[in-house]
Amino acid sequence: MKKVSLSGSLRENVGKKDAKKHRREGKVPCVLYGGKEQIHFTAPELNFGKLIFTPEVFEVKLDIEGKEYSAVLQDVQYHPVTDKVLHADFLEIIPGKQIIVGLPIKFEGTSPGVIRGGKMIKKMYKIRVKGLIEEMPDYLVIDISELEIGGSVKIRDIELDKLALLDPPNSVIVRVKMARAVEEVVSEEEEEVEGAETPEGEEGGAPAPKAEGEGAES
Repeated sequence: MKKVSLSGSLRENVGKKDAKKHRREGKVPCVLYGGKEQIHFTAPELNFGKLIFTPEVFEVKLDIEGKEYSAVLQDVQYHPVTDKVLHADFLEIIPGKQIIVGLPIKFEGTSPGVIRGGKMIKKMYKIRVKGLIEEMPDYLVIDISELEIGGSVKIRDIELDKLALLDPPNSVIVRVKMARAVEEVVSEEEEEVEGAETPEGEEGGAPAPKAEGEGAES
């Protein structure tokens, strides 16, 4: 897993008023938990771009007033209108202790279903796993080289040796469905076949009987 560094300062007071003050100064109130005690600190908002504006997951090397910690970003709260970062939670990495992270997905290969005109629908972009930090890859590879129209890849189709999958087994990661244009062409062809005229007498029984006197010599 890739690493990134972040420096912070301890908070002297914890509360809404103090948090607002730090936000006005361009700092993000944060908490580090998972260790012996929770640590409340702030970090420059500008330094969060490399952590949140990317699908990648990082091991964060925190430097809080000279004391170093290893952590992973667990949760971020945003302002509902401006998307400004309001608060961040970090989980401390303890040697030998498993952690839970959402690993990004990388699709590999070309789907035969897409080549035949299908549309690929990506339902998930991250997969939650549990394991030791040293066993965490940068991303999970999903092979779509055998994905036909109507087919899908689900959580239960993934095999990992040293990580536990936490999402429901039947959750669909990616699927290929028939494109609308292809559906319309197929539908029109079916209608043409169903509505095709058949020669008289081949289907529908014998020809209708002639009316009385029809065709009789006068």
